[in-house]
Amino acid sequence: MTFLQELIIAIVQGITEFLPISSSGHLILIPKLTDFPDQGPLIDVAVHVGSLLAIILYFRKDVMGLARGGFASVGLGKDREQRRLFWFILIGTIPAVLAGLFIKMGGYLEGFRSTDLVATNLIVFGILLGLADKFGKHTKAYEDMNLKDAVLVGIAQAMALIPGTSRSGATMTAARALGYGRVESARFSFLLAIPAVAGAGLLAALDLSEATAQMQQDALVSGILTFFTALATMMFLMNFLKKASMMVFVVYRVLLGVGLLVLL
Repeated sequence: MTFLQELIIAIVQGITEFLPISSSGHLILIPKLTDFPDQGPLIDVAVHVGSLLAIILYFRKDVMGLARGGFASVGLGKDREQRRLFWFILIGTIPAVLAGLFIKMGGYLEGFRSTDLVATNLIVFGILLGLADKFGKHTKAYEDMNLKDAVLVGIAQAMALIPGTSRSGATMTAARALGYGRVESARFSFLLAIPAVAGAGLLAALDLSEATAQMQQDALVSGILTFFTALATMMFLMNFLKKASMMVFVVYRVLLGVGLLVLL
């Protein structure tokens, strides 16, 4: 890939990963709307790892808390609250792991790279996001997470493996429907992403070890550029959700989906 393609992919991924508008869907659209060749699933995962590092840095206090919970689970510490949250995050990741393995082992990745599929999911899940945000209560914080909520939001995250759905959009939709506030829904969503994206990154690393030197370089550069874009986007979104609704994202998703169905 050229540096321009790497830069565009990084900017698109960094912005769309955290906004509830589907990063995978937008990545698929890049070669459809430009003269660039399809970057392929491997680069897509590499830029998701760049986003993951941005999550870890931004939510470093929460990540450290979850780490303490992990240590407490094996007898190294007594932080019961963080141990509880650690296990709920871990359990909430299981649906996405199982779905991801099924898709990868079944060879369904390429079949998902369809413009019509992206467009349909943008519209359907955009409307669901709007309904959940409008009628969802604001009674729960991340610390109020329980097993049922973790599993339900985890199932939503698994559904988001289909492009156009949006991982952050699906998980925030589920969290808002369960009564979490907008900022808390985003916080819950991003922390739940850590083990899921880390797992996908590990699988990609195995594939990348067998890739060409040029492909490895493309993945590295794209991932680094994405990290900086993602970090800036996350800072914007967390401040935006303190004073605004998600309706702007709903409108964008529906308009983009309809436009794709009509024009492509």
